[in-house]
This record gives sequence, structure tokens and C-alpha cells, in this order.
Amino acid sequence: MDKILVIDDSLVQAEFLRSILQEGYEITTCQTSEDGLREAKTGLYSLILLDIVMPGMDGFMLLRELKGTELTKYVPVILITSLSDVQHEERGLLLGAVDYITKPFSPVIIRARVNTHIQLYNYQMHFKKQAMVDDLTGIANRRRYESESVAKWREAIRFGMTFSVCMFDIDKFKIYNDTFGHPAGDQVIAAVAKTVSSHFQRSTDLFARYGGEEFVAVFVGSDGKSSFEFMKNIRQAVEDLHIPHNSPVSQWVTVSVGGVTLSPKTGDDYSTYLKVADTMLYDAKRFGRNMVVWSNANHEQWREK
Repeated sequence: MDKILVIDDSLVQAEFLRSILQEGYEITTCQTSEDGLREAKTGLYSLILLDIVMPGMDGFMLLRELKGTELTKYVPVILITSLSDVQHEERGLLLGAVDYITKPFSPVIIRARVNTHIQLYNYQMHFKKQAMVDDLTGIANRRRYESESVAKWREAIRFGMTFSVCMFDIDKFKIYNDTFGHPAGDQVIAAVAKTVSSHFQRSTDLFARYGGEEFVAVFVGSDGKSSFEFMKNIRQAVEDLHIPHNSPVSQWVTVSVGGVTLSPKTGDDYSTYLKVADTMLYDAKRFGRNMVVWSNANHEQWREK
């Protein structure tokens, strides 16, 4: 069921909208812009109904925030307001609202417009997702990674969050293909992707196929040591699949992982730290493979023995 977020300081108004729409949608209400922004960033909503006149951050300011944030910029926002002049309507539409409804409004019109915009949103998201998904594994492809990773980096800077990026590589994969054949190799890539992606379930996580047997992941909110331990668990989960391999590294299919955690600042270059992650991956291979090597902004390094 599609979810709608209603942001309105009037509880009466919010509950009235809930009564109109609850038959076909799951409704969440917030009475302040600040609460609404936090809720919207969960990434759970297919549409937002937003009042303009609210204390503190008004609807226009909140709309600008929503359209400037990666997690919410594509979610359709309908402004519902008592401001009926053309200037306010123009301002709202220019800021990115998909519709502008003035009070008093007809429940029939509200339902019709909400239905239309949610259908359009789902249609757009379906084709956007198809263009951003790797055909073999079903996870994000490199195109999506390149589209979203820098945006997530900028959000980490904006909100003062730690940011981690890491590179994965299936160990001695050429030997696997030469021994078992390319169709079996494709099955291994898909199995590894499924196992690793099961650990990246937050809306802020991004795990993608980088190319061939290489993968990349970005995530926020963990320090370097915690990220290292997290990735050790993922590496072990891949080995625990017990997929037979004719490799000098292990009798099973394994992965090597290299990554870095930092608190990015304005002016820092994302590509610099992607190169650091790639260097850590190189070290993991150099030290024997089937291991995680991790670093932080202070050049501390952790690696499995």
C-alpha cells in the first residue's frame, strides 16, 4: 500500500485529510515542518501533502528542503493552503510542487489528484529503477552508483555524518570461470550480491555492482572500527555460503574488501576517498585475500590477521 505523509499544523485539517484518503492509502501526519522533514527522510512515502502557513519553517521553506535532499527530491508534493493568490501558487510550483489546492477543497478532487500523482510517481519510479538495476544480480548498477554516491557524500557533509565507502572483489574469479564455466560464474556473482545486499537494508545504504566481479558500497553513521567489524561479518557470510572453488585462497568462494571511513568536510573530494578504498582493496589482496582492510581519515588501518 502506498504511503502518504500529511504535514499540517492543524490537527483537525490533518485528520480530515486522513479520513478522505485512508481507504486506499496508509497515512502518517506531522504537525511541524521539522517533524515532517525527519519523517520524509525515511524514504517511505509516495506523496506528501503540505500546508504552507505553519509556525517556524513554513511550507515553502520545507518544500525547498525536500527538493534539495536526495532521499525526497523525487517524491511528489501537493500544497494545500488557504493562500489563493496567483503569486503564492506560482512560487510553490516553481519550488517543485506538483499541484496546488486551495481551501476549502472537495474530497472528490483531493482523492482524484492524489491518485493521479501517485500513479505517475510509481510509473516514473518503475522505469527509473529498471534503468538503475543490474540485470544479473538485481542490485544497483554502476549508473545508479555514480548517480547517487556523490549525492550521499554531499548529504553527509551537510548533516555532519560519518561516511564509509568500500570496494569488494570476488577472489580469483578468473580461475573460477576457467574451472566451472561462465554460467556458473554468473550464478556466483548473483549469490554473492544477494548475500551482501541483505546486510545493506537502510534507506541511506547503497550497494552496487561496479563491474564484472567487483562491487561497491557506501553507508553512513558508523565509525571506522565499527565499519571494519561490520564488513568482516559480511565477508564471513560470503565464505559461509560454501560455494566450492578451485582457488589457492580457499576451498570456498571468498571476497576481499577494502574501505575507508571519514567525516567529510566542504571541499573534500569524494573521488579521493574512493581511491583510498581501492588502495585498501589492493592491500587486502596483497596480504593474502579473503580479508577486510579498512582505514580512516587519520590513516589508521585495521585488517584481519
